[in-house]
Amino acid sequence: MANVGIVVVSHSPDVARGTADMVRQMVGEEVKVAWCGGDPGGGLGTNVEAILRAIEEAWSERGVAILVDLGGAETNSEMAVEMLPEMRRSKVVICNAPLVEGAVVAAAEASAGSSLEQVRQAAEELCRS
Repeated sequence: MANVGIVVVSHSPDVARGTADMVRQMVGEEVKVAWCGGDPGGGLGTNVEAILRAIEEAWSERGVAILVDLGGAETNSEMAVEMLPEMRRSKVVICNAPLVEGAVVAAAEASAGSSLEQVRQAAEELCRS
């Protein structure tokens, strides 16, 4: 069975791409990792359509964990999740965790075959320590 997928959403495409690359280097190809960042005009920002594409790219029947950098990324990620078909909505979570560290920890947890809730908990534990 496939592992939980990871989506990295940042206002900066460079930060998003770099975080996703770091995750892949540390975890390998066992976990699908997708990223999006920047607004459609090439500036800083996020957009719902790009987030939806990233969710699709990282999709797994085990679910998808989204890591975000700032409030706007979280808001747009929430809107993207709401736009998903009802059957998929419950399989996507937004983690309240630091972007880079959270993505690495979430992917490591996912690579061990953990559930979506375990992946979220592992990433969010960073905020409590």
